[in-house]
Amino acid sequence: MLSRRLLLGSLAAGVALAPADRLIGKPRRGGRIRVAGIVASTSDTLDPARAGNSSDYMRMFLLYSGLTQYDRGLAVKPGLAESIESTDNVTWTIRLRRGVQFHNGKSLDAGDVVHSLLRHRDPAVGSKVKAVAEQFASARRVNAHEVELRLIGPNPDLPIILAQPQFVIVENGRREFSKANGTGPFALKAFAPGIRTIVQRNPNYWKPGQPYLDEIELIAIPDELSRVNALLSGDVQMCISVSPGSVKRVRASSSHLVMETKSGLYTDLVMRQDNPVTGHPDFVLAMKHLMDRDLIKRALFRGFATIANDQPISPLDPYFNADIPQRAFDPHKAKFLLKRSGLLGTRLPVYVSPAATQSVDMGSILQEHAAQIGLNLAINRVPSDGYWSTHWMKHPLTFGNINQRPTTDLQFSLFFQSKATENEAGWKNAKFDKLLIEARQSRDPALRKAIYGEMQWMIHRTGGLGIPVFISLLDGYDRRIRGLQPIPLGGLMGYSFGEHVWLEA
Repeated sequence: MLSRRLLLGSLAAGVALAPADRLIGKPRRGGRIRVAGIVASTSDTLDPARAGNSSDYMRMFLLYSGLTQYDRGLAVKPGLAESIESTDNVTWTIRLRRGVQFHNGKSLDAGDVVHSLLRHRDPAVGSKVKAVAEQFASARRVNAHEVELRLIGPNPDLPIILAQPQFVIVENGRREFSKANGTGPFALKAFAPGIRTIVQRNPNYWKPGQPYLDEIELIAIPDELSRVNALLSGDVQMCISVSPGSVKRVRASSSHLVMETKSGLYTDLVMRQDNPVTGHPDFVLAMKHLMDRDLIKRALFRGFATIANDQPISPLDPYFNADIPQRAFDPHKAKFLLKRSGLLGTRLPVYVSPAATQSVDMGSILQEHAAQIGLNLAINRVPSDGYWSTHWMKHPLTFGNINQRPTTDLQFSLFFQSKATENEAGWKNAKFDKLLIEARQSRDPALRKAIYGEMQWMIHRTGGLGIPVFISLLDGYDRRIRGLQPIPLGGLMGYSFGEHVWLEA
């Protein structure tokens, strides 16, 4: 059972406990499946700290385990930690599950947890969650199964944060990741960056009876049409990110299904604030007014989306600020703003890629509307392979693709505080950073909601991102796959499908 303190941590974040999963039929042991992701490159990693895309996240949850895990309602449930307790939300006692083994036979020890948490603070590690881990003031091994983690200030969301894929546990002292040694449901059989990952069932997994499959091969098929063709032909049994335009085709097959997961995922226009043109406040506001949100929802997503308002907190989040007036599609106002700033007639390249969901078509719509008011946007379509490392955030105008995080604090910490490594637009606001700390330290839910509401206003007004819609997640799968259920944090059960699904005979 989770401790009362851990449950309170979940509820403090506004996440209700979900009922127990209802599985259809009795899980069957055995079988092998292939799963198609979107992204593959030579930068594919086995290092959880460096995990930065959907394929990485799937790989981490196959090979490693976290201290906590998410359920369907985005509440936390026990992982490697049997309990996480605190009386002040600053000093936390983490008690570990006994009898857990790494794939190489080593027993899980508190030292592994200390190493796994503190390594994210080291700049040389290049952790994607360094900005979050800077909250960790210290961590020490109390005994073999107990860790004391102290934060620099109170944060009731800690148990939820620790379920992120980057915070899974690696063995003490591990700094080289050409191989993987975790406590996850599967052990690594083969890994070829940019090509495939093959994992095989871990017979000593700490969840009795799981996983059910013998082997999973994870590949990437960046092109959506090819990905769906591979599913329908039987070459793969599951694929992530089916296009809304392909849903009817998949559902027409007697052998396949599509699962829709409502989500806070968004594809955003990233306007770098360190560029004199794209960082100009009038340019940023003009581009936001050039986004035809209704058209994007209807034409690109076939209704599998929710209108957004240039800030990243979706209506699914309990801290969503519904009082911010919806920004309208207004080309005349956009033209006025560009003319006032002297930027009308400017020629700017925009980088789009299939890697950022529907950014290719979104860029084309934006280009057409811009041309009608005298702004010349040159659309540069680049391959999915290497997009995130080579182009995203590297040019004045690119598109991002950000999944919903389980808490508002985590969303803001990872992508909007000034020092965050994945602050897409390079948007820096000292008041925002201060409010982030104030909200984290507040024990008054109403005050916390008010602070988060103001922070959403700030991003809506001046943030360098255009966020038109929140996108439903669409996963395609073979009808023989059972145990698959929606988790809003990402496709294929928030990327954690591996330990849950089985293949019906």
